[in-house]
Amino acid sequence: MKNIAFIIFTLASCFSYGQDIHFSQSSETPMLINPAATGVFEGWERVTFNHKNQWVNAGTKFFTTALAADLNLFKPRRGKGAYMGVGLQFFNDIGGDSKFGTRQMALSVSGVVPFNDLNTFSAGLQMGLSQKFGDFSVLNFANQFDGEGFSSDIPSGEQNNLATFVYSDLSAGLMYRFNNKKVDFTRDDATDFRIGVAYYHINKPELKYRLGTVSEQLYSKLVLHTAIVKDFSGSKLGVDAFINQFLQGPHSETLIGVLLRYRLQTGGKITGLNQDSYLSVGLAVRVNDAVIPMAKLMYKSFSFGISYDITVSKFGQYYRGGGLEFSLSYANLDFALFKRR
Repeated sequence: MKNIAFIIFTLASCFSYGQDIHFSQSSETPMLINPAATGVFEGWERVTFNHKNQWVNAGTKFFTTALAADLNLFKPRRGKGAYMGVGLQFFNDIGGDSKFGTRQMALSVSGVVPFNDLNTFSAGLQMGLSQKFGDFSVLNFANQFDGEGFSSDIPSGEQNNLATFVYSDLSAGLMYRFNNKKVDFTRDDATDFRIGVAYYHINKPELKYRLGTVSEQLYSKLVLHTAIVKDFSGSKLGVDAFINQFLQGPHSETLIGVLLRYRLQTGGKITGLNQDSYLSVGLAVRVNDAVIPMAKLMYKSFSFGISYDITVSKFGQYYRGGGLEFSLSYANLDFALFKRR
């Protein structure tokens, strides 16, 4: 029954208006959440890697892998001035025994305008090229059961007419950031607050999954997101919280998370020989779908995160497992008075 359920789920994903790929650790996939987040971080260059196994030990594979890099152009070393962010991201999403999936390469460009030392506004544009692919020839059907098992020597009668096709994609976004964390001689009571809106698939690409059939349009997706990272004054404790709302056609997803973070090491603000290090532990909830314990370690310029989606929706009746997710990022940070570019 579990195998049958996964086959039905895979086919439904292939031939319906589905949602885009997503990660539970949304703060580690900034350009997947909003193109306006490109280049908006404390530093100069950033590289992120994400991998998710949606159904661990399910007998079939649902893998999503993403690699992204972004950097700042014309950012002033001292003072506040407008600059550009440029980023490139790749992802590969494969689901089910048919290897049905999506590959995408996307270029993001943003303009970042500081109003003053605390407030920043950014706007971004993302242009992508995507490919849909799959292979029905590797699937087994009920009429291939010979009484003992499935045999590929028995014709299934099903046509392998799943098409591979490429389409262009266009997305845009806006974001506001309040950040009072400064490179200074004294430690800050740091607050980093962000709120933004993004609109993906503006051009509503045409999708033609099967040869000889009419095409469908990919639904545009609206993303509303906000996040805050707050250090408590006079304490090593802080909080990292976020809310994301995704709306795509008839589909919607709400992701809410709160992590308590503890400062393992206080960085030096003069020479930058030592940097802040944090350990964060908390819980996220994908409403009506999953509960997600997660932890994150920030050490110097590196950040490593791990989470596990525990399915609580009706789909959990067929499979009691969940999704294991990892993230790793590196950023060339600007954290000290005398640090050179």
